Amino acid sequence: MALTLNDVTTLLTVEGENQYGGEAVSQLEHALQCATLAEQAGETAQTITAALLHDIGHLLAKTGRIEARASTESGDDLHQYVALPFLRGLFSNAVLEPIRLHVDAKRYLCATDQSYWSTLSTASKHSLIMQGGVYTPPQAAEFEAQSFAQEAVRLRRYDDLAKTPEALTPALPHFLKIMHSVAL
Repeated sequence: MALTLNDVTTLLTVEGENQYGGEAVSQLEHALQCATLAEQAGETAQTITAALLHDIGHLLAKTGRIEARASTESGDDLHQYVALPFLRGLFSNAVLEPIRLHVDAKRYLCATDQSYWSTLSTASKHSLIMQGGVYTPPQAAEFEAQSFAQEAVRLRRYDDLAKTPEALTPALPHFLKIMHSVAL
């Protein structure tokens, strides 16, 4: 069930060519933009790696390695969770937890930042509904108390900005070096 670093690279290069949901970029373009934003912000190598890999659950679903999991209540594919068993042997919680929490971070930001909703793309607003909607104040407080919540919030903001067609980023090998540097 676990992936190797070579498997991760293959997923990004092969399956990453697919369009990223309803956005105007591919999955790989989105991942590279997200990692670039994290690097430009001075994030740790672990958070940059989380930014690169945060949507790898979508790519795994396309390979047939996992069934596309959908919550019966919401229709969400739960991509933030399905990747974790595949990545657990490769990375520490400093990489895995921001990945796990990045969807919850969107729900949190909608609850705590009045201007955040207006920054979301149409596709991201739609997926928010499928992901459970805006957090209540107690849910937001529970989110804040988790380890790596602040990293997940920053990752979420990079995620939201990483949807620009033809944006210039370093090539994938640049980020693969960073990923390899934090692998267990």
